[in-house]
Amino acid sequence: MSPKRPSLYALASGIAAGAVSSAVTAAYSATLGRTRFMVKQETLSLLPASSDPIRILHLSDFHMTPEDKELQHFLSLLGDIHPDLVIDTGDNLAHPKAVPYVVQSLGTLLDVPGFFVFGSNDYFAPDFKNPLSYLRGESTLHERPSLPWQGMRAAFQERGWKDATHQRHAINIRGVNIMVAGVDDPHIDRDRYGTIAGEPLPGTDVAIGLTHAPEPRVLLRFSEDGYDLALAGHTHGGQVCLPNGQSIVTNCGIDRKRAHGLHRFAHLWLNVSAGLGTSPYAPFRLFCPPEVTLLELTAHP
Repeated sequence: MSPKRPSLYALASGIAAGAVSSAVTAAYSATLGRTRFMVKQETLSLLPASSDPIRILHLSDFHMTPEDKELQHFLSLLGDIHPDLVIDTGDNLAHPKAVPYVVQSLGTLLDVPGFFVFGSNDYFAPDFKNPLSYLRGESTLHERPSLPWQGMRAAFQERGWKDATHQRHAINIRGVNIMVAGVDDPHIDRDRYGTIAGEPLPGTDVAIGLTHAPEPRVLLRFSEDGYDLALAGHTHGGQVCLPNGQSIVTNCGIDRKRAHGLHRFAHLWLNVSAGLGTSPYAPFRLFCPPEVTLLELTAHP
């Protein structure tokens, strides 16, 4: 007996259901999927015994445009967290007129001690590309219009944040000596690790390395030099993930399991932020909510 063939009605119904499902998924990822902002909390025991906890707010990947009102509102609320230190790992801009919106949205966070490094999308404007090209692997950089990163850098520094790009800084927070150093974006080969190479400064209790893209070649150098923690962004957590949150691509050299979140990498801890924004030409997130990370550093047991 030959197998029964599906009716044209059944085939049409299946196609229609698939189309509806795809449409719902697309609508979700382009609306709720990219605006369900969250504060992810993590704890690390890195401080000397008997130290009071230190709270670090890790920000990344705003990709700000003047029209991003929901993002601007969320950022404006983060001052109520009252962190002890703010770290920004770049890709703040996506529009030539976005700098005032970034600065205004950060608000009182700019009064908190902070450090930053920039990413490629602070330097160069986004351009249109096939949104599905993100799933094919690493992006490539071609000639694009410049963005006003110098003005943003000046605004950050005027409020007291320090540029960690190829520099080593020391800060004392409630008796804990923290060193912060960073590199320019390795995703576009602007990193010059040799400018900060070497062991942490004498007397350092916690050494933190900053890089926009979590490229393994940079992370290994931080680890070899004795850093305790590295902070990065860039990946958007994969931006389009499987239902379990597993990234499909990372858009850089880091493996998919460490495309977002807190993980071990060699001898240090690595936190990769999934970031808050997206390119205006690929405005969607699926199973990868936009986030900031609140890292609480506590004393060793």
